[in-house]
Amino acid sequence: MTPRHHPDEATLVSYAAGALSDGMRAVAATHLEVCSHCRSQLAGAERIGGVLLSQRQPTDAGDRFPQLRAEMLARLDATPQVKPVLGGKDDAIARTGDTDLLPRSLRPYFGSSWRALRWRWTAPGVHMIRSSRPTGDNLIMLKIAPGKSMPVHSHGGAELTQILKGAYDDALGHFGPGDMADLDGETEHQPITSPGVPCICVAALDAPLRFPGWFARKLQPLVRL
Repeated sequence: MTPRHHPDEATLVSYAAGALSDGMRAVAATHLEVCSHCRSQLAGAERIGGVLLSQRQPTDAGDRFPQLRAEMLARLDATPQVKPVLGGKDDAIARTGDTDLLPRSLRPYFGSSWRALRWRWTAPGVHMIRSSRPTGDNLIMLKIAPGKSMPVHSHGGAELTQILKGAYDDALGHFGPGDMADLDGETEHQPITSPGVPCICVAALDAPLRFPGWFARKLQPLVRL
């Protein structure tokens, strides 16, 4: 698995700084489990962040974070990539492709087993599971039938979506297993799932979706997205 779509650098810096909500952090961590490129970027962000914090006098963290993030992004551009250190049972599972274990980062929220998931019907061809514990945002897993066109929508805030199985295409490209869509309020798209197998993804949203179509808007209160 070689992801082609990655989180924005600012998302990785926010992850390194502990500034993401629990749901966003779980989705980002799921991507990091399978992406050596982003693990290298994260390692650089953590090292740079530690140096920057050690050089500053204590101030209010809320006031400090935007400037620290900008400085970390600037330094990341000039930081050599580091080789990630892998090992342990879960990494061996990831390499051999155990088909029943969920990604490690999702297990506190959805359990450990694919077979134990209890999908709930949401719309024709669409099933969903909500996180089993509060996360500060809307953390969900979606299973969408192959060849299904989702409604055109934009985002009221940030959304992180990690593809676990299957694939979809939209205006931003082709997203397959391991890929992440890091979306903001400026993005409008219409995912269309690929033929063959259902597309299963995990997503965290910090605000409701926006649907231009009247029918999707009518259904939105029922599905709570």
